[in-house]
Amino acid sequence: MKQDIICPPFAPVLMESIRAIGYSIESAIADIVDNSITAQSKNIEIYYDTITEPFIAILDDGLGMTSNKLTEAMRYGCYNASNERDEDDLGRYGLGMKTASLSQCRCLTVLSKKEGMLESRQWSLEHVINTKEWSLKQFEESELEGVPKIGELNKRDHGTLVIWQSLDKVISGSMSKELVLQSKMYDVQKHLELVFHRYLSGDGVGKINIYINGIKLLPFDPFLASKSTITMDDEKIEIPGRKGKVIVRPYVLPHPSKMSKQELEAYGGKDGLRNLQGFYIYRNKRLLTWGTWFRIIKMDEFTKLARVRVDIPNSLDDLWTLDIKKSTAYPPEVVKTRLRQLINVMSNGSKKAWSFRRRKEIADNTIHVWEKIETREGVKYAINSEYPVLEVIKERIDNQTFKMLQNYLDTIQNNLPFNNLHYDMNADIKIAYDKEDVERTRVKDMAREIIRSAFQSGDIENAMNGFEKIEPFMYYMDDIERIYYEVKRNV
Repeated sequence: MKQDIICPPFAPVLMESIRAIGYSIESAIADIVDNSITAQSKNIEIYYDTITEPFIAILDDGLGMTSNKLTEAMRYGCYNASNERDEDDLGRYGLGMKTASLSQCRCLTVLSKKEGMLESRQWSLEHVINTKEWSLKQFEESELEGVPKIGELNKRDHGTLVIWQSLDKVISGSMSKELVLQSKMYDVQKHLELVFHRYLSGDGVGKINIYINGIKLLPFDPFLASKSTITMDDEKIEIPGRKGKVIVRPYVLPHPSKMSKQELEAYGGKDGLRNLQGFYIYRNKRLLTWGTWFRIIKMDEFTKLARVRVDIPNSLDDLWTLDIKKSTAYPPEVVKTRLRQLINVMSNGSKKAWSFRRRKEIADNTIHVWEKIETREGVKYAINSEYPVLEVIKERIDNQTFKMLQNYLDTIQNNLPFNNLHYDMNADIKIAYDKEDVERTRVKDMAREIIRSAFQSGDIENAMNGFEKIEPFMYYMDDIERIYYEVKRNV
């Protein structure tokens, strides 16, 4: 057999080609933050400036790297994706720092300090083109003067500084580099506040701080956990023959009427609540992908409040088809099958939150103000003609007046503004309800009249038992009990 031909890739062409792998600036910076977290950083500072030469720099207080370690970190494919990683390692392919950085810039410089020793390496696409080799530059410490934010690194005993320069993909061709970079870094801020929200809040993991030009990032919890409902216990899914478990926790956001204007805008975002429903996939507490049901069910209006947190360990990366950017992940069939079985239970909570404003669940024997009637022509919503309040009114007015009232109620139910309601719900416009005290007063007034009529007819026991099944009286039983004793004293 002839001797093998060693055929390495041509560095200038490959490095330029890999730049088109599809990173956004948000996902690229998130990839650098992954490395900082893996290096046990507690404080990560992101800087950007356009006053002189535009740059973006990410500085952390992690363990730092030795000379050999830094060289390996700069190597393309420095880690075998099939190797077992530490449980808290956020890396995957050994490509992230290089591909992420050079997708946005033409010059990547990394300085790292460990035990007081400073090391430096640089990938410059222009230098690689000129040498036609995988030429990784390194510098003497005296040559580093003027490197952006090196003074901040020098204040520390350990840490790493990643610097992007020649930001051709970020601001090339822009008339106002400052405004463009500010706008993009605002998107970066929102992205990091979501993707790393569990790290920023210390939710089941060591708390970290991230700053952008000195502004501290705040965690954005997509589940609004302080107000949302957890519809079932955590589900743990094991995959035969594999280490690690997939943990599923479903949430249902509160009805939009229970959200503040600021919350509704934040949790709906520009795409609205509808497009952000679905699974939220976390790998080692870091959010990978969100806002999809993986084609298990269709997105619709009545599941728009459903959010399902899915935690996966890095030991199952290969089964989830995790991409290089760590921005997509698709469940293996064994997990998808179990999720399909659970999905009805999960989504029903969202449907109930839309259907019923103040209740967790209402039995079929509840007496509603409105009835849903299915006909051959479609669905019809009608005012309940047997609603107890109507019965009391009927007893107190003559037949002609009651007929006029009935005609008026029929006119109301036949002229509901369905199109407007549908538009407002799709646009996530907050529906304004009467305040709690206003409705309470109205309910008490109606209850008082019903109780008086019941005492007069001798049917008070049935009336009091009935309140427990009639909306909205069923939500104010303590008030109704007090009214009962008040009326009884005066009978």
